[in-house]
Amino acid sequence: MSNNFILAIDEGTTSARAIIYNQDLEIVGIGQHEFPQHYPQPGYVEHNPHEIWNAQMLAIKEAIEKAKIEAKQITGIGVTNQRETTILWDVKSGKPIYNAIVWQDRRTSNITDWLKANYFRMIKDKTGLVPDPYFSGSKIKWMLDNVPNAREKAERGEIKFGTIDTYLIWKLTNGKVHVTDYSNASRTMLFNINKLEWDREILELLKIPESVLPDVKPSSQIYGYSEILGSSIPISGDAGDQQAALFGQIAYEVGEVKSTYGTGSFILMNIGNNPIFSENILTTIAWGIEDKKVTYALEGSVFITGAAVQWFRDGLRAIDVSDEIEPLAASTPDTGGVYFVPAFVGLGAPYWDPYARGLIIGITRGTTKAHIARAILESIAYQTRDVIEVMEKDSGIKINVLKVDGGAAKDNLLMQFQADILGIKVVRPRIMETTSMGVAMLAGLAVDYWNSLEELKQKWKIDKEFIPSMSEREREKRYKAWKEAVKRSMGWEKSLGSE
Repeated sequence: MSNNFILAIDEGTTSARAIIYNQDLEIVGIGQHEFPQHYPQPGYVEHNPHEIWNAQMLAIKEAIEKAKIEAKQITGIGVTNQRETTILWDVKSGKPIYNAIVWQDRRTSNITDWLKANYFRMIKDKTGLVPDPYFSGSKIKWMLDNVPNAREKAERGEIKFGTIDTYLIWKLTNGKVHVTDYSNASRTMLFNINKLEWDREILELLKIPESVLPDVKPSSQIYGYSEILGSSIPISGDAGDQQAALFGQIAYEVGEVKSTYGTGSFILMNIGNNPIFSENILTTIAWGIEDKKVTYALEGSVFITGAAVQWFRDGLRAIDVSDEIEPLAASTPDTGGVYFVPAFVGLGAPYWDPYARGLIIGITRGTTKAHIARAILESIAYQTRDVIEVMEKDSGIKINVLKVDGGAAKDNLLMQFQADILGIKVVRPRIMETTSMGVAMLAGLAVDYWNSLEELKQKWKIDKEFIPSMSEREREKRYKAWKEAVKRSMGWEKSLGSE
């Protein structure tokens, strides 16, 4: 086995991580450092780019120390990141002109409401996205409009924009390289995913100078070299976190699907080299290995999954730690007819109802906290089926296997119910660090650390397969009841009216 390694930089929403992989796709070192979240006013969520950078450097150094290697043994660096989070910085000083505006931030709702009312179809057809504060485009406009002298500097070419990957690569190369990859560009609401170029019509609508934007490159390519670790190391992989996870699940064939279970859940389906547009879920770029050639994906975002377990723990104080929910749920054979709809912040795909609110229905005098615990876990699986049904319908592709990762994928009870309610096999990999592993794979391919996708397939290992055991009749009976519960939760806040 090679004495060289790949470093994956995994910059998330709450912490900066670094993971070092060997040639057998085994983890040899991990570093992780949290950084502060800033909430200057309601609806605003910010990060300090300096704090991100410092946390990332500490994580890298910690990973190298734990792996007991030297920096010169690192063959390539891959960067994956929280998507959509936006930074603008001054080219001359290298300093950010404002805090990073995080993907969760809602301050640009008025901008995107205007876009939705007037340009929805144009933006959907070009970018695969719906106008929403989630994406980067409106965040850039807000900064240019609200930071003193920002627009004038941008028009003179003195300001650069980047999602977190772009900013980190800029810093790693001492300001020599200003790039992003196809997957991250497709999350800005500024990138034409059909033509694979920045869209000038949308840029003009938002009054964003094209000069602020990075060059868009394949997800697996040497972009430049980092000297900061005392050795010249190629930076050779770049992908948004959810797309990197799809690649890390070796979902290279059309119709392969993964679900990442975190605070929310992200379900992505490989749809090949031609985009498919859906009214209820997003179309995005999964990755591009070659220049001007990409693989597309359908993506469904479920807002609340793991967060429902956190609510059960912290809000109801029904359990002390999250891991207690599985044995509690397993202590009862079913929910006793209880259904739980976790619409704490409305419902995401495929309903897109911001007025929906959480609901527990079917409670009787015999209901226990074990029944509610089981209903919470089952709600995660039901919401995944909601998205997968739309994916199958809009793509015309029958899904036979679901690959899973993320914290809740460790829960055997949940994964078995996921297989049961879908009626398909659920596959959990041995290593569930699929986001960092995916970008490590992309980085390694670019520097010939691995030779082919086929070689990576051979190294990817399965931990456990879950085979459906529920009857078709029972499956559809339960799912019908779930859909009725969702229906009752939808439009609740709106139906009350407002003064």
